[in-house]
Amino acid sequence: MLGNVKDKVAVITGAASGIGKHMAERFAESGAHVVIADLNLEQANVVAEELTAKFGVSALGVQMDVTSEEQVNAGIDAAFTKFGKIDVLVSNAGIQTIAPIVEFEFAAWKRLIDIHLHGTFLTAKAAMKKMIEQGTGGSVIVTGSIHSVEASKNKSAYVAAKHAQLGFVRAIAKEGAPHNIRANLIGPGFVRTPLVDKQIPEQAKTLGISEEDVVKKIMLGETVDGEFTTLDDVANAALFLAGLETNVLTGQSMLLTHGWHMQ
Repeated sequence: MLGNVKDKVAVITGAASGIGKHMAERFAESGAHVVIADLNLEQANVVAEELTAKFGVSALGVQMDVTSEEQVNAGIDAAFTKFGKIDVLVSNAGIQTIAPIVEFEFAAWKRLIDIHLHGTFLTAKAAMKKMIEQGTGGSVIVTGSIHSVEASKNKSAYVAAKHAQLGFVRAIAKEGAPHNIRANLIGPGFVRTPLVDKQIPEQAKTLGISEEDVVKKIMLGETVDGEFTTLDDVANAALFLAGLETNVLTGQSMLLTHGWHMQ
């Protein structure tokens, strides 16, 4: 049984599309009030309206560039003003850049690190302040990756950022415990989203192999069954962690990878 998130308030970044949107849908379906935080305010508002109409929960769209401390704080403040509390933060916004280290442009490296690592820091900091202020604690969930524990060629910035996110989650768990704030990282394998679809031809060109071999050998080659992780797999893991009421799993990572890296 998934954790109980009914009437909890969940802020999800990067929630106007992809994995974040599916998480928002599953949280709303389970009775949570959802804040759709995204660069695209128009699309965030559309998703919020859809969730309200379909599931009867309250939803709010906020514009949030997670690399902007001002926008992060404003978005978290707006959520807190509307709902009076923040129970769950899902730090999910992210991008991918494919290039060998010797060809990796420094600007691209900095942008990826800024979004994944600094964005996680800024959103966690702002949400934790509210969780401490309200006195009831909460859950911080970071969408990491199999690359939080493994490395792949041509993804050095992503691997570095995702490894760092895991360390940061452990730090949140230590500092958050006195305030009943739990922290976890979800580490999906490859999920068939537009972000992953974009990588297939990029990887094929960089590695000099077919797109079919990218999927079969690079993306799914280390799984036990050759299967992609699904959107439901990721959303259900977040729901489970968000609904826990104890520190039994705080600081832990949950790998959703069909057997790619077992721990």
